[in-house]
Amino acid sequence: MFSREIYQGRRSALLDRMKGQGGLALFMGNSNSPAQGADNAYPFRQDSGFLYYFGLDVPDLAATLDLDSGEAVIYGDDLSLDDIIWTGPMPSVREMAESVGVFATAPAGDLEAVLARARDAGRQVHFLPTARTSNALKMGALLSRDPHDFLPGGKAGSPTASTALVRAVISQRLVKGEEEIASIDAACDAAFEMHTVARESIRPGANGRDILGRMADVASARGWGFSFQTILTEHGEIFHCPSRDARLTPGRLVLVDAGLESDDHYASDFTRTYPVSGRFTPRQRDIYKIVCDCHDLAFELAAPGVPYFDVHVKVAARMLEGLSALGLVGGGIDDMLENGIAGLFLPHGLGHNMGLDDHDMEDYGEDLVGYDPGQRRSTQPGLGSLRMARKLVPGNVVTDEPGIYFIPELIARWKADGLGRDFVNFSRLEEYLDFGGIRLEDDLLITDKGARRLGKRRLPATIEEIEDAMN
Repeated sequence: MFSREIYQGRRSALLDRMKGQGGLALFMGNSNSPAQGADNAYPFRQDSGFLYYFGLDVPDLAATLDLDSGEAVIYGDDLSLDDIIWTGPMPSVREMAESVGVFATAPAGDLEAVLARARDAGRQVHFLPTARTSNALKMGALLSRDPHDFLPGGKAGSPTASTALVRAVISQRLVKGEEEIASIDAACDAAFEMHTVARESIRPGANGRDILGRMADVASARGWGFSFQTILTEHGEIFHCPSRDARLTPGRLVLVDAGLESDDHYASDFTRTYPVSGRFTPRQRDIYKIVCDCHDLAFELAAPGVPYFDVHVKVAARMLEGLSALGLVGGGIDDMLENGIAGLFLPHGLGHNMGLDDHDMEDYGEDLVGYDPGQRRSTQPGLGSLRMARKLVPGNVVTDEPGIYFIPELIARWKADGLGRDFVNFSRLEEYLDFGGIRLEDDLLITDKGARRLGKRRLPATIEEIEDAMN
C-alpha cells in the first residue's frame, strides 16, 4: 500500500476529470472466491479499480465518491469475535479508511440505501465494468438492474457502464506515477530471477511441470504470485498453449511467457524463446534473428508522440524484409503491408498496456484503453489484433513483444482461400510446419526522451546471449 497522500491525490485527480458529471461513483471491492467451499478460497486479489483509488487490499469493501461534494465513503463491516478467532486482531474499517485518507465509513448494509437515495434524487450512479460474476450479482442487487449490465462488453466496452467514468479512469491510469513505476520495476527485477530459474532448468528430457514449479517458488517468495497464467511450451505457435507437463525435446524451441505480480499488485510480463539443446539450429537462428531485430526496432521507435500503431507497422515491415530474404515471402514491402501479409506470421499485436493488470484495464474495453479518439481498429489480420495503438506519452508502460509463428492450420486456411498467393511462398512454408513459434517480450516505460526497459537487468535476448547463458 502506498501513502495516504497518493490515494487522496488519485481521487482528487479523478474528481477533476469528472467535473460537471455529478452523481456518485461506485467502486466495488472483491470478496474471497470459494474454491471448494466458502472456507477454502482462492488467494485473495483485490479489484484493480478499487485498489487504485482506495488502496485497501482486504475483502468485502466498497466505496463511493461523491462527484458533487468530493466526499469519499468506504463501506464494510468490522470483524466479529468469531472472525477474530480465525484471523487474529484486525484494524477496524474506520482505521483502514483513515490510512488511505478517507474519513467517512459506514456498514456494508448501508450502501443499498445510499444508492437508492441517490437514484430517487435523480443522481447518476457511475460504475466500472467488473470481471467478477460475484460483483456483478452484488451490483445488480444494489442498483436493481440485470447483473449482466455490469460485466465487460468486449473490445468496444460495456454499453451500460458509465462512459465518462471509464474514460476518466483510463486516462488517469495509463500514465503511471513514480510509486507505480517503482513497483513495476520491482516486479520486473523479481521476474528476472523467475525467468533465470526457468532458463537454467531447460534441457532435453526436462519436464515442463517441474520448471513451472520452480518458477512458482520464486513468484510466491518474491511477490504475490504469477501476474497471469504462465505459458511454457514447445508449441509457441499456440499462443496460450497449456501443455506444461510434456518433456522437452532435443532440437525444439521452448517459449516461456511469464510475469510476476508485486505485493502491490503491479505486473511484469516477459517472454523468451530458448533452444532446448542449448544452441539454435541454422533455421532457428534465421528466424530468431528477425524477431530480435524487430524487438530492438520497437524499442528504438517507442517515444513520446509516436503512435504505437505506427511502431507495429514498421516492425511488421522489418519482419517482412527478413522473411523475404529467406524466400518465404516476396514482393514489395508496402504491397505486402497493404495486403496484410504480416498477419500470417504475426497474428497478434505488438504489445499492450501494463500496470495493475497485465493487460491493463482491458475489461473496461480494449478499444477505449488502447485507441485514441479518432483511431479505428484495423480489419487486417494481425494489425487488427493490436491492443495498444495510442500515441505514446511519458508514463505509459507498454510491452514490446514481436513474434514469428508458423501455424499449420492458419497457413492451410490462407492457401485454401487463396489469401496472399501473390506474396507467400506456400511451398517453402511446408518446410516450417513443424517449427513452432518465437516471441521476445520486454516491458517498456515511455520517458520524456524515448523509452527504457523496466527492471535493473535485462534477460538475455540475442542469439549469442541466449547460447552463452545456456552453456
